[in-house]
Amino acid sequence: MASCVASTSLSSVASGTASSLPAANAVTSRLQCRPLSSSSAPLRLCVRAADAAAPTADASVEKPKPIGPSRGSKVKILRLESYWFNTVGTVVAVDQAPGVRYPVVVRFEKLNYANVSTNNYGLDEISQM
Repeated sequence: MASCVASTSLSSVASGTASSLPAANAVTSRLQCRPLSSSSAPLRLCVRAADAAAPTADASVEKPKPIGPSRGSKVKILRLESYWFNTVGTVVAVDQAPGVRYPVVVRFEKLNYANVSTNNYGLDEISQM
């Protein structure tokens, strides 16, 4: 079984002339290269990545706590310049990505002047009922 650095060419590995690189230029991941059969048939190689970098299933990743009101909850609009100021609407979706200015999408029963029934609001512009 021959092991080779990932940056070496496959033809040099097959011929057995793969050389190791200096430590400063070495690639940290290694590949295993070995023939599939030992017969005198044409040489075929099976290349597999080493198992050292595989993540373990035991390490449970905690989900971050969701921000904003939950979907379907009723909220009161606090934005003064909004058409729906001081009215109650239903939360349609909350964008969980960090840095979004208006992550809460609210749907209303009443249409505005442009026949629109939804709008996005910031977390400080709504009050959960």
